[in-house]
Amino acid sequence: MQRGLPFIISSVLAGVVLLGMTLFTVDQRQYAIIFQLGEIKEVITEPGLAFKWPLIQNVKLFEKRILTMDSPDPERFLTAGNKPVLVDSFIKWRIADPKTYYISFTGGDEQLARIRLAQIVNAGLREEFGKRTVHDVVSGARDKITADVQKKADADMRATGIEIVDVRLKRVDLPPEVSESVYRRMESERKRVANELRSQGAAEAEKIRADAERQREVIVAEAYRDAQKVKGEGDAKAASIYGKAFSENAEFYAFYRSLEAYRGSFRSKSDLLVIEPNSDFFKYLKNSGRGK
Repeated sequence: MQRGLPFIISSVLAGVVLLGMTLFTVDQRQYAIIFQLGEIKEVITEPGLAFKWPLIQNVKLFEKRILTMDSPDPERFLTAGNKPVLVDSFIKWRIADPKTYYISFTGGDEQLARIRLAQIVNAGLREEFGKRTVHDVVSGARDKITADVQKKADADMRATGIEIVDVRLKRVDLPPEVSESVYRRMESERKRVANELRSQGAAEAEKIRADAERQREVIVAEAYRDAQKVKGEGDAKAASIYGKAFSENAEFYAFYRSLEAYRGSFRSKSDLLVIEPNSDFFKYLKNSGRGK
């Protein structure tokens, strides 16, 4: 019995090793391809415990998750009119068909897949940028560009087992030699607009001042007219009152007028009058109290 124990242990260990060589686990983040003597035997896309024949079969795992390919340096593209721009982009992609992917890229070489992806996407970006002006690509056409590039590149890469999930532009800049001239042109344009606005404002201000001056002249003229009208009416009324008073008592009116003349003439002690003594001016001074 003791002699058979080592054999039993050896058999158990051999069974464990054989079982380990037979069973393997597929993670939910992975695909598995089973090869038999170098040929693809089975593709496993679902996670769980799987079986393979030891020694004659082997397994290779591939990434199932979405992968990111980020360009290390900005790419230089030409827009319409041969204006260069620097574009920084990235690609989101995944393996959609592991068998086709394995065949297309020499055993599923990810580096080869990335090179092919970069070529396809760059060609698409170059084509889309060539259709648009610098203003379009810098200001508002990015979503349209990336959507078109993603659609075309995905259609091309499907044949290799790859799905392009998304293409995005992180940054679109002008080269230093172009940006300086663009900034100068923008500055000149802003100055032109500012000068135009200032001239429009000056013209509007002059128009407002002229209108205000015209209104002032009209108001002053109307006020002078109304004042003269009131003054005339007052003078007419005063004359009427004087005339009525004169007609009622001419002697009293003459006497009153003479008193007004005396008051105006003898306003100061230093006043000097050169008048004949028998002048009518002294009529009421010589005949005071007799009315004549």
